[in-house]
Amino acid sequence: MNQDDAQRLLRRMFDAAIASAQPRLRIPDFLPAPPRGRLIVIGAGKASAAMAQAFESHWPGPLEGLVVTRYGYAVPCERIEIVEAAHPVPDAAGERAARRMLELVRGLTADDLVLCLLSGGGSSLLPLPLPGLTLQDKQAVNRALLRSGATIAEMNCVRRHLSAIKGGRLAAACSPARVLNLLISDVPGDDPIDIASGPTVPDPTTCADALDILRRYGIEVPPRVLEILHSGEGETLKPGDPRLPEIETRFIATPQQALEAAAAVAREGGIAAHILGDAIEGEARDVGKVLAGIALQAAGRGQPFELPCVLLSGGETTVTVRGSGRDGRNVECLLALGLALDGAPTVHALAGDTDGVDGQEETADALWAPDSLTRAWALGLRPRDALADNDAHAFFEALGDAVITGPTLTNVNDFRAVLVTGPAGPFRRP
Repeated sequence: MNQDDAQRLLRRMFDAAIASAQPRLRIPDFLPAPPRGRLIVIGAGKASAAMAQAFESHWPGPLEGLVVTRYGYAVPCERIEIVEAAHPVPDAAGERAARRMLELVRGLTADDLVLCLLSGGGSSLLPLPLPGLTLQDKQAVNRALLRSGATIAEMNCVRRHLSAIKGGRLAAACSPARVLNLLISDVPGDDPIDIASGPTVPDPTTCADALDILRRYGIEVPPRVLEILHSGEGETLKPGDPRLPEIETRFIATPQQALEAAAAVAREGGIAAHILGDAIEGEARDVGKVLAGIALQAAGRGQPFELPCVLLSGGETTVTVRGSGRDGRNVECLLALGLALDGAPTVHALAGDTDGVDGQEETADALWAPDSLTRAWALGLRPRDALADNDAHAFFEALGDAVITGPTLTNVNDFRAVLVTGPAGPFRRP
């Protein structure tokens, strides 16, 4: 398989993963029975507008609602209002939408149904601070968390305990109406409490857990944040809380489903596909090194997989930002992988985010080829310096191997494919 064919196969796998999680394909299988009373649709996340559009187009009866999505991710709806706000650092538009959402669900009856459409990104898109906190406090905490290297579950634990809408609080506002959650998972383990920080599900974590996370990563926060956590003012609603209504939660798309769709494309092309995991976490550069080690073992010894093969994985890695670059966990993972491959002639790779954005950048993914290092050095690029400076985005853009998908209208998080086309044998490193 030549380099062009390898890269085309990698792109087809990535495209298949994204296509498998499209709301327009998944939503019709999860339509609820019509309620006796009103149907209110709410939601938040990068895919929430597309979810709302898909639901509205298949729902014959009356409905109303409000959904907030990332700037650039809105799609037209006739009966559901779509609001755009900032991600990953929240803004005033998101705060206003969160307040309006709480008002929309108040005063319902037991005959009413609240349909909640959630996907990744909802945590920053519904930034409603607890009394005594400001949006600026939430922004400062969010920025610190994003740079800390904390996992997504740890970040969301802190966010929930500083929020007036997350950690089950939005569900409590819906009571006594029933709540049906339709979720697109972007988190390792598919835990509903970590999708948009769980506004409509109970939360087993505590303020003490949030404090432990801040201490563990040495995260400095405004004094009022510590007061709220120490006093317990930020405690969330726990399982069994009588303030919670009847809640049903269904997943319409998950990272595992996306990886299986990519694997099917590989197998159709005669390539054995191996899913290493859909919930891989850790420092992006460390994950890249490990994936390179597995690929080199396969290329050099035919272990643990026979050739040709592709290694697929998902989850959500993290980046502890120490440099002045533009960040981006997927491109950082790919650059570390490429450096560890050191010119291996039969290994190609793609890493990207299924939502169309990596970190705060519009470059969602990038490709690695056996000649990437040679081409980079010929252009005067310094790949190790780029990695040290957390600037993999600039590296791949200069190399010409960055890929911009634009908003994909879904989000099942990280996607990595490492394609080993044949035995490497002895090779001369560039």
